[in-house]
Parts: sequence; C-alpha cells; structure tokens
Amino acid sequence: MNDQLATQKKDIRSFIAGDIFKEQLALALPKHMTPDRFARVALTAMTKTPKLLECSRESLLRCLMDCSSFGLEPDGRHAHLIPYGTTCTLILDYKGLIALARRSGNVALIRAELVKENDAFSWKNGVVTHEIDWRNERGRLQAVYSYVRFTDGSEDWEPMTLDDVLAIKKRSRSGNSGPWVTDFEEMAKKTAIRRHSKRLTLSPEFNAAVERDDDRLDERQVQSRVATDLTRLAAESLPLESQPDQWNDEPETQTGEEQE
Repeated sequence: MNDQLATQKKDIRSFIAGDIFKEQLALALPKHMTPDRFARVALTAMTKTPKLLECSRESLLRCLMDCSSFGLEPDGRHAHLIPYGTTCTLILDYKGLIALARRSGNVALIRAELVKENDAFSWKNGVVTHEIDWRNERGRLQAVYSYVRFTDGSEDWEPMTLDDVLAIKKRSRSGNSGPWVTDFEEMAKKTAIRRHSKRLTLSPEFNAAVERDDDRLDERQVQSRVATDLTRLAAESLPLESQPDQWNDEPETQTGEEQE
C-alpha cells in the first residue's frame, strides 16, 4: 500500500509538471497567466499540503482546471486546495472573490470589513457607517459587512451579524476544521461578499466561481436577522457568550472555506 501511494504521488506530480496538462491549462487560462507558473503554484500547494497527493487524481485535476478557468491561482491567497478525505475540494478565498468582482467592469471597489464591540457602527436604511479607533483594543467580533462602490459612483452594503455567520459555519461540512477554525474572520468576510454578490450584476466568471466553490451553502435555508440585529447592534453590544473564545483569536496565515 505504501509503494502504491508513493507511485500515485509521483505520478500526480509528473502529470501536473508535464506538457499534456500544461496544454490543457493554456486553453483555459486568461492571457495574463501562464501554464508554467500555474503548474508551479499547484505543485507548491501540494508541497505545503502533502495530503493533496493522496486525493483522487480526478478530483485534484477538476479543482485545478476549475481554478484555471476562473483565472485564479491555488496559492492559498485567492483560492485553496483542501483535501477532504480522498477528495480534493476547491475553496475560494474572499480575496479571490474580490478579484473576480473587479473584473466584471462595473465594480470600482469591493471589500469586506469586520465590526467589533468597541467600533462605532450604525446601519440605517441599508447604509452602513463604521468608525474604528486603531489606537485602542477593538474587542470581540460582532458583525461583518461587504461594501461595493460601482463605476457610476453608487454604493451598496451587505451586513451580517455574528449569528448569521455562525449559521453558515454550522452548515459547512468543514466548519470544525481548516480555515473556519484557523481563519474565522477571513471566512466571515468571504461569507458577506458571497451573500452580497447574489444582489449584484457581476461577470459570468464570478457567478461560475461561486457556483463551483466547494464551500457553498444554500443560504435560503438560513434565516437572516440582519435588520433587527444590526439595528440593535448600533445601540448595544451583542451577547458575547454566543461567541466562542477560539473564534476571536487573530487569524493565522491560511484562509479559505465555507458553504453557501
């Protein structure tokens, strides 16, 4: 079995570094990306996460080809290759979603921000006002929101309470491991951007990426309490007992997954 696994790992590396795979990449990649670089990034991801080489070749190649068709590298910054048993899953990072949204042509700026207990925050009639005192401790996470400024100058916000985000996390099959544990705040940002995108007119590439993200979740099953909870948040703090301490640590270095 060990010899068979060693052979499988070698074969996968050789195939990804080979000409046949690169020829297929060239058909999918946008002009600003080269097959050689993409293959190097993919091999680096496997070096950092050796269990990827234990995944089926079919699932691994599917994720790589999907990633290449979106014009995103699996570099742990814009997109992540996550082993789930013997299946490789593609998890988009919120920074990858931002890059795709900006390519749509009608988005001038898109970002996600965290709201913490010592921030000055208000949400009124769909408009967010948020001030941060960087000279003092901000306190625990209470909400997150996505902000978009369009090329015509108009603006739009999508806020979510901590409870909204935790509801998404609870439904993720990897909610108790991976980026949901190591990078909860980054995942919260991604959740807000992805929910926001449902109300926006973005590129077909963005929509395809969200659809193929292995971390998506049918948010229609999650009852959002945005209006009532965020109005209350503007006046008082959310109950801190609903927020486990481990989710309030500063994020480490990885990012990437959630279901929608």
